[in-house]
Amino acid sequence: MSLPPATTPPADPPHQIIETPDGSRTAHNLRFGEAYGSRHGAHTQARHVFVEGTRTDVHPAPRVLEIGFGLGVNFRATLADAVARGVRLDYVAYEFDPAPAELLRAVSEGEVGAKHPAWQEVLDRWPHAPFETQTEDVRLTVHFADVLSADLPQDWATALYLDGFSPTRNPEVWTPDFISRLAGTLAPGGVLATYSAAGHVRRALAAAGLSVERRPGAPGKRECLRAVR
Repeated sequence: MSLPPATTPPADPPHQIIETPDGSRTAHNLRFGEAYGSRHGAHTQARHVFVEGTRTDVHPAPRVLEIGFGLGVNFRATLADAVARGVRLDYVAYEFDPAPAELLRAVSEGEVGAKHPAWQEVLDRWPHAPFETQTEDVRLTVHFADVLSADLPQDWATALYLDGFSPTRNPEVWTPDFISRLAGTLAPGGVLATYSAAGHVRRALAAAGLSVERRPGAPGKRECLRAVR
């Protein structure tokens, strides 16, 4: 009696798209074991924690530095706000492990900022390095590099989005030494925002010379942090 040939079960996809309650999407990353953005509302988190949390929504010419470009949700939220207000946006991000272009496309389809030429340029060229695009009043630069050893701009950012995977999953970007380096990227009056409200993150921000305050968190989180130079 012959046996049927052995079959190998299909591997789990590296990313699983997640529909969030506010209608936006994020995805699960198997490498880090958690979602790129909030499962309780990816766009809501981007808007509340980062765009509004850094006061980028009222800045006349924001210069944003992002640690962890991810799926581009924070960029698109910032882009949409800048376009709606008619202001220039200069956006620099560091991404060590770029997600596939098809995932960025799937997550962003029909979403905020997705039709803007700057985002279409991302989808057309991602993740070819070096990546820099100037479209209308938007300039986007993405460095595909390990931010821990990268040369960071100094005294430049009006806003800094600290949006790496969580301190338990990606501790390297939450250390006091690295947070001190990040503080040096802020222009006077610049604001760092993060979804994390962990005590050791708060203490590291204060030790870096920033004025730290707790804010109400986005859905699913009681608190988040804002730190001002």
